[in-house]
Amino acid sequence: MSEPVYRRVLLKLSGEALAGDKGAGLDFAMIARVCDTLKECLNLGVQVGLVVGGGNFWRGAKNSGGSMVRARADHMGMLATVMNCLAVADVCEQKGIPAEVYSALSMPAVANLYTRRDAVRQLEQGKVVLFAAGTGSPYFSTDTGAVLRAAEIGADVILLAKNIDGVYSADPAKDPAAVRYDKISYEEMLEKRLMVMDLTATSMAMENRIPVLLFALKDPDNILRVLRGENVGTVIS
Repeated sequence: MSEPVYRRVLLKLSGEALAGDKGAGLDFAMIARVCDTLKECLNLGVQVGLVVGGGNFWRGAKNSGGSMVRARADHMGMLATVMNCLAVADVCEQKGIPAEVYSALSMPAVANLYTRRDAVRQLEQGKVVLFAAGTGSPYFSTDTGAVLRAAEIGADVILLAKNIDGVYSADPAKDPAAVRYDKISYEEMLEKRLMVMDLTATSMAMENRIPVLLFALKDPDNILRVLRGENVGTVIS
């Protein structure tokens, strides 16, 4: 494989992606494929930070349907991300891949409390660093948490792995004429109201000049294709 085009990346996985075809819970076959790809990334000398959503278990206020206080529903969503990170870290370790879980919420029995200095040190030692519990505060999405961690660790790019293979002019599931963009600016994305990430995450990435590359995780090898600089998904910059 040619030299990777990025040296330190923040990979954001949706919780649904870890559920595979099951739609909910955990598909350990899919997680194993993701971990195999992470090992190849480390072997290339790429430092990998990982944020995982929690939608395969709980989506905060969206799942509560107004029946819970928003802050408490969001805290449940943070716990869902912790479960996902623990699962991925466990499969990593079974495969001989060094991994550390850092949580924005204090839970010393299961994860390290996040500090930027410790996380960067672990990245430099060649470990996959998993960032759990979002920002640690309610009212913020895991996409925002991913952008925040990317800015803090100085990531070259945010790799946004979702169940869709790029940014489209409209919802491709509803509009067969929807066009996929290879590249798009943050300004154009906001102008067209293409909600790839929430507004807070988008504005933070734009302000900190961090490019985002959105692609489909259905084939985890897409992560390696992105590192090779291949035209996969959509680049937002």
